[in-house]
Amino acid sequence: MIPRRGVRALCARLRNEGKRIVFTNGCFDLLHAGHAQYLRRAAALGDVLLVGLNSDASVRRLKGEGRPVQRAADRAYLLASLSCVSYVTIFPEDTPARLIGEVVPHVLVKGGDWKGKEIVGSDVVRAHGGAVKTIRFLPGRSTTSILERAADLRRKGPGSSGGRTGTSRSPRAS
Repeated sequence: MIPRRGVRALCARLRNEGKRIVFTNGCFDLLHAGHAQYLRRAAALGDVLLVGLNSDASVRRLKGEGRPVQRAADRAYLLASLSCVSYVTIFPEDTPARLIGEVVPHVLVKGGDWKGKEIVGSDVVRAHGGAVKTIRFLPGRSTTSILERAADLRRKGPGSSGGRTGTSRSPRAS
């Protein structure tokens, strides 16, 4: 993880080394397969993937009470543990606009749900000759759907299979 105050210097050094910087951002509250695939595909667009991670207060403002499920330090640790992620930094704002202005990435990446929408920071990236890309999500994978499934399982209570299939044993009649 890189402290926010070190981002500008890091990116200047990376640019001087001829590295192509890819930037994406998000809450990444419960890391799942959709996140992993998205980040791997984003990383493939350059040499270095820098992930801007919303702070706890920012996630709460964006997603509501009860979120984030995991603290920013834990979310950052998990992201940084992925081999495709080069750097993670936490930002307190609700949008990454200021951070993107400090990074000035060669490629700005967002999920496919942003296709056709104005992506925050795209103006800065394009003004510096960079590209803006969207990556399609893995269908059916989201933190919200995981939380909904967990809530359903909790409501069904102990002993519920939660919709899983498997073998059940019934006593033999003698």
